[in-house]
Amino acid sequence: MAQRITAEEQRGKGRYALVEDGRETGAELTYSRTGPELVIIDHTGVPEPMRGRGAGRQLVEHAVAEARREGWHILPLCPFAGALFRRNPDWADVLEGR
Repeated sequence: MAQRITAEEQRGKGRYALVEDGRETGAELTYSRTGPELVIIDHTGVPEPMRGRGAGRQLVEHAVAEARREGWHILPLCPFAGALFRRNPDWADVLEGR
């Protein structure tokens, strides 16, 4: 299966979506941009058929990679994203408040 992550953002609200074989899977991460240097991850959702396949982690890892590439920080208010940040101390460079 060919996977990719799409991104969309309008007026400070954004969304990453996991796409498989050209179709959205329903797995998504939503965020709010509070300024040029801070993004708040507010929700990571993965539909039941996608659970256990690493879809949520892929979306958060994508956000971390984007933050590193673009030079902004992340405040993970979403419980799932927050748990991943706690388990991955190597992401501290993009964690807001560190």
